[in-house]
This record gives sequence, structure tokens and C-alpha cells, in this order.
Amino acid sequence: MRCKWRLPVVSLQAKRFFTAEIGMNRRRFVQQSAGLGVGVFVGGLSRAQVAEPTFPVVREVPAKRNFTSESVEQTIGRMKKTIRDPELAWLFENCFPNTIDTTVRYSVIDGKSDSFVITGDIDAMWLRDSTAQVWPYLSLIKTDEPLQKLVAGLIRRQTQCIQRDPYANAFYADPKQEGEWKKDRTDMKPGLHERKWELDSLCYPIRLAYGYWKRTGDTDPFDETWAKTMQLAVQTMRVQQRKTNGGPYKFGRDTFWSTDTVPGDGYGNLTRPVGMIHSIFRPSDDATIFPFYVPSNWFAVVSLRQLAEMTDAIRPDAAFSKECRALADEVETALKKYAVYDHPKYGKIYALEVDGYGNRLLQDDANVPNLLSLPYLGAVSTADPIYKNTRRFVLSEDNPYFFRGKAGEGIGSPHTLINNIWPIGVTMRALTSTDPAEIKQQLQMLKQTHAGTGFMHESFDKDDPTKFTRKWFAWANTLFGEMILKVAAEHPDIVKQRL
Repeated sequence: MRCKWRLPVVSLQAKRFFTAEIGMNRRRFVQQSAGLGVGVFVGGLSRAQVAEPTFPVVREVPAKRNFTSESVEQTIGRMKKTIRDPELAWLFENCFPNTIDTTVRYSVIDGKSDSFVITGDIDAMWLRDSTAQVWPYLSLIKTDEPLQKLVAGLIRRQTQCIQRDPYANAFYADPKQEGEWKKDRTDMKPGLHERKWELDSLCYPIRLAYGYWKRTGDTDPFDETWAKTMQLAVQTMRVQQRKTNGGPYKFGRDTFWSTDTVPGDGYGNLTRPVGMIHSIFRPSDDATIFPFYVPSNWFAVVSLRQLAEMTDAIRPDAAFSKECRALADEVETALKKYAVYDHPKYGKIYALEVDGYGNRLLQDDANVPNLLSLPYLGAVSTADPIYKNTRRFVLSEDNPYFFRGKAGEGIGSPHTLINNIWPIGVTMRALTSTDPAEIKQQLQMLKQTHAGTGFMHESFDKDDPTKFTRKWFAWANTLFGEMILKVAAEHPDIVKQRL
């Protein structure tokens, strides 16, 4: 599991970001911020007459930053002038560079760039998280050579990781290192932090490679080793269709958390081989109930077609690109047949998980890929009728993991139990919305629930945002930055307002 503890971690313990050198009393800042957000008048003074809150320096100081990008700094400077709301500008300044400030370990090995990107407060690299963490920087890499090398280095590192084990989700920098899960009942190898088979773990590196190639035209990272690794990835997807047998992967763990181990002797609950690809764990690192995890299968459809396009253009292999497209078509056909449910209230919607027998799980999970994120990943259009129905369901209390409280509303996850809202889910709601009012509401909520830390977290209590999990979670931070840039580009009037 990605979080070290399931129970919320109280923000006052976030000592990493608040030291005696900050030069400001955090409690005063929270009080000032809350006061300005509650009403127009305070003590008889108009809002304009109330003193602006001051904001502590919580970003890593320049001398301690892991990596520096001139284009990232320029973007921060530009956005600080663009965003009228001072607290929102402060949040962007802290969150957008958090990945390169604190999680990147960049080096050059044998003349080639190499980038290891930890998730934050866990000293390991997830294929999913690392891609998502650098994704918002891709718009800057064409004119920023050091940043481009950083992303190219991550593509190479992800290639090495998949070669080490295509079924693993998280890795250590040292291939000889053994971690806390080394006794899991699976083919655990040195250098693996965790070996949970999650279909999206193979899709995200393809997404990163395709995004990098499209923005730069650079093909240097896509050598013969990369090509063979992509063949291994597709072969793994084929095997996990499980058309004739269970395949080589199984998983078990000695734990009292039911979501951290797998039923069915480690293979998961039974399925009918209908063409979809099994994902024994969700992007949350929790075990699936029905192993056809629908959002990841949609993600695979997109990724396989992107891989076919790259193969044709960079390293022509007609047979392999044909295989990629054929698998994508097969999965898409199965999704349309088995993943759609005619809901009595919402009409046709996508289920989160199915088994091919007609059983389905109707909910969503804040971790991406999820149902809410399908347009963000390029799987469906925001205008798709089934997606629109699904979105209405996901953002309602008919979704068991949609929580509404005093602090806000949004999607949570079984990973953090109940009543915890995930900022990633709130951010993704804004990223996939076409309604300015809805987007503004999400910005206001994120501004009001960071608990005075200046950063996003894994989750926060629906009634008390000072109770949160993971004080250092780079994916949530950088995704927030990506969303702010998108809003500024598409709805500039929103960021020109005081929220």
C-alpha cells in the first residue's frame, strides 16, 4: 500500500514544511486565511480593509532543491502575476515545482540521462506516480534542455524497471535493495518495493513516452532496449487476458488489511475470459474485487494505439504495431459489451470493475485512472453520453466513496477508509469539467483544505482538513499545478478573481 498508515496524520506534525526559520506563526496564518474566507465583513471592516494574510516560505530553499528548471521558475513567475488570489498563487508556487524540488534524483550514466523519481514520503518509485509527477512539465521541455533530459532519463529508468519485472508497481533505485514486502507470496525480487500487478503501471510509461515524443520529436530514448521492453509489456497484457489459464502471476501477503492481499489462491476472484485485461490491484494499490478494472482497460486501449503509432514512426515493426492495435480493438469491444450498466437512475454508466459474468462494482476511486478521469486520459470525450451519466453518478452520494462534509465534497478511496476526500479527485474533477462554476468551486475547496501547509495531501477528513494523510505526496502537488495552468489557459477569468 502506498500510504504508510491508514489513519489520518494530523497536519501539525508536518515539521518538514514548518520550522522556526519560517518567520511566521502558522496558527496566525490559518486564522487569517479562514477569517477572509468566511465572510465579507470582519469587525465592521470591509474585505478590502482587512489586512492580507502573510504566507510562510514552505517551498524547499534553492540550495536544497534536487533539480532546477529555468522554465519552471519562469512559469511560476508568470503565474504569480496572472493569478489574482494571493493564496492560490502561493499554492501554485509551492505545488507545481514539488516534484523536481524534492523527489528527483538525476544523474548521467554511460553518457545517458537517468532519473529516479520517488513518490514523496516513501523512498520508492511507482511507474504510475513518476509519470504523473513529471507529466505537467512536458509542455515546457521543448525549450528547456535540462528538463527534457530529466524526462528522457525517467523514460530510460522506467524501461529498466519494466525489464526487471513487468508485474511490479514500485521499485527501489538500488536493484539489490530489499524492502518491507520482501516476504510477500509472489515472485519477489531484489530492487522491488512492491509487486502488485496493476495494469495502469504499464500504461503510464507508454503515456509518458508518447507525450515526450510528440512534444520534442526526440527518439533517442526509444532504442532497441525500449522496443523490446514494450514488446514485453504487451506480452504481459496478453497473458493477463487469461484466456486459457491463470498465467504466472499470483500474490499473497500476511496482513489484516483485506485489500492488501488477494483471494482465489492469489489469482483474484474468478472471471470469464471476455477479452479484457486483468488488473489484480487498483491504482490505489488495493486489491480489486472483480479483476477487470474498467478505467485501466480503457487506459490500455489508448496506450496500445499510441504505442502502435510510435512503433510505425520510430522503429517500424508492422507485426508488432498490428498486434497493439488488435489488442486495443479487442479490449474496447469487450468494454462496450461488458463494462456498461443500465442504471435505474442515471441510465447507461460505466462500472468500476466487472468479471465478465455480469457482476459489477458501482463506485469510483479517487486514484487515477478512475472513471472520472477517462477524458483526461483520452479514452472518451467529455460529451460522451455514457461518460456524462457516469460522471453524474460518481459525483453523487449514490457513489459509496463520494463524501460530503463541513470541509468539502469529493471522491475518496477504500485505501483511506471512509470520510476522507482526496485532493487528486477534486483536482481531476476540475480538469475534466467544462463548467466554469464547477471549476471555480473545486479551486475554492482546494484552497480551503490544505490545512495551512501550502501543499496538497493524499486525503483529508471531510469535516476537518487538519486531519490528513501524507504530508509529502508529489503527485497530488504537481497535478494541482497542471490544473491551474489548464484553468489559466482555458478560463483566464477564473484565475483573475479572488476566490
